[in-house]
Amino acid sequence: MKRKYLNDAFIGNRKMIASLSEKGELLRLCYPTADYRQFIDYYETGVKINDSALIRLHDDVNNVYNQYYSTDTNVLNTEIENTYFKLNMKQEDFIPMKKDVVIRRYTFTNYNKIDLDVKFLIDSKLFSNLNNMVGARICDNAMIQYSHDFAMTTFSNMPIYSYQLNNVEESIASGIIGDKDYIAMSNHSAIAYDIGVLRPGESKEFNIYIYINKNYKVDILDDLIKEIDQIKQYDTLKLMMETKAYWRKYVKKHDVLKVKDYGEIYNAKIQKILRRTILLFPLLVNEETGGIIAALEVDEEKDLCGRYAYCWPRDAVTISQALDMVGMYKDADNFYNVFLRKTQSKNGMWEQRFYTDGRLAPCWGYQIDETGSVITGLYQHFKIKEFRLKEKDMDLLKDNLTMCENAIEFLKKYMDHLLNRSEEKESEVDTKYSYLDRSQIYKHVSYDLWEMNEGVHLYSLSAIYAAFGAMELIYKELQKDNKKFKLPEDFNELAEYKELIKNYILKNLCDKKQNILVRNTKDSNVDISIMGAITPFNVFDPNDKLIQNTVQKINLTLRTYTGGYLRFENDGYMGGKNPWPIATLWMYIYYKKIGATNEANECLKFVIDTSTPLGLLAEQIDNEQMKSKWVIGLGWSHAMFVLSLGLEELLNKN
Repeated sequence: MKRKYLNDAFIGNRKMIASLSEKGELLRLCYPTADYRQFIDYYETGVKINDSALIRLHDDVNNVYNQYYSTDTNVLNTEIENTYFKLNMKQEDFIPMKKDVVIRRYTFTNYNKIDLDVKFLIDSKLFSNLNNMVGARICDNAMIQYSHDFAMTTFSNMPIYSYQLNNVEESIASGIIGDKDYIAMSNHSAIAYDIGVLRPGESKEFNIYIYINKNYKVDILDDLIKEIDQIKQYDTLKLMMETKAYWRKYVKKHDVLKVKDYGEIYNAKIQKILRRTILLFPLLVNEETGGIIAALEVDEEKDLCGRYAYCWPRDAVTISQALDMVGMYKDADNFYNVFLRKTQSKNGMWEQRFYTDGRLAPCWGYQIDETGSVITGLYQHFKIKEFRLKEKDMDLLKDNLTMCENAIEFLKKYMDHLLNRSEEKESEVDTKYSYLDRSQIYKHVSYDLWEMNEGVHLYSLSAIYAAFGAMELIYKELQKDNKKFKLPEDFNELAEYKELIKNYILKNLCDKKQNILVRNTKDSNVDISIMGAITPFNVFDPNDKLIQNTVQKINLTLRTYTGGYLRFENDGYMGGKNPWPIATLWMYIYYKKIGATNEANECLKFVIDTSTPLGLLAEQIDNEQMKSKWVIGLGWSHAMFVLSLGLEELLNKN
């Protein structure tokens, strides 16, 4: 059975994160961080009613579904109505804030005129390979699926009716399971519970718990059993109420954006997306280290992409700005003060991506814009905090000054090499077969924003341009705060580098015939990332004729008939014909800056109209069905939405 790629909903408490389908199927379970380990191959539930075969709760032709979050919470409700037996099954999924356990509260109600004898089955298969084999055992009325370093335990406050630890595939479809083994060398196991006979109109409730112990050993099995027995004593209704109260208080605290009136219908939709964003962000952040993942994982086997549960500094910078806009300053602080300091290379740059604990994640190159974005992001973090809190966090600048200076030195070396200003006379770098010393990585050719092309890119140079400008402003803030602070001797070089970069762009990244900007020095494909030169990096004035011509070209090439925008011309990723919320919001920000209100609102409405029923934003949209095409709950999309809503407030302030 193949697990679906797209996550439709999320629950969690920052340590344990679970994703579910639109029908309530548990798709993924991560612990102890969102990027550490995903345990589940699949985890399905079903019922056997009277003499029926197994009716899978999340995949049956007779089931009708209704899914929603309890208002302003990460408590997910999935109502499943089996129209054949007229059995209603309500599933409430949540993870308490201070207890790392998935709690699933079920209510079964018989709307039939006859008695219904209900058995409830759980069909669980964990990831397993030769280096990490999974076994299973039944102990203390619990199903323990274990490896050398963890155990995932499923249990209830009801006794197990039957179980099967081997050869589950052969019998599960019948709804009747049972074998002789109490222990097995299998990653696929099943258990059943006897809900009992439901009379017409009668309801029954029971709870399922999914608990992970990351230090499983046979000799501490007694300790695990003690923990299971303690969990069975939980007052789940009380815990659910406490969890709801926590999230509602959290939303109230961070729902601080002053959003203009877009009309009654769109106001409601905007609030839904905004509040879901506030509830999503904490699930992406490693609270201890400050690392921020791009999205909760969708493709563990790398069938279609290179995975998403990593921290890209660039993505995280954008998300950190959105965190600031909704008052999540502590998380943004940790990103700069802890994570970025820990992950910066000795040469001053940041690699392509990391695990949230700071370890280097699998990479295939580097992106110079990530280093540039960090410096700009730090200064923007400083300014947004000042704007919101009415005070300057000078310690933020002081404590991270060395980190920024090291990054600037790396960017200078990159530019010197690009501009042939380096004292070293070396030949062009062969990007595929380079054996250069790691300290000389600035001589390698960088990937672009989308990680698709190598070369010299407009977006990357714009990020470096902005980094030099941000460094100037950081120095000036420090001097303003302390008159004894001395500007470095090479302070004036920062402005010189900015001028050199802008001249390079005008000479090498500008189509003189059309008077438009181009994305890199190798091809003329139109790319939405060209807009990076306007926002967020402010290389050019948005009213510049060069920019107007570029936008006209973008509209002719990248705007779809639905009103959304593609990433770039001839994009092949996921079919390549899908508009992206990121790209569309990029255009929204541009139009807002030049005062083109109607055009801006069209962009915003496209993003709103293509959000999921739960208020989540995707990476890209199917242009025909106007539904999510890939990665639901992308941090970057949600961050751009927040920044778009907060733009007017910031513009009015400035």
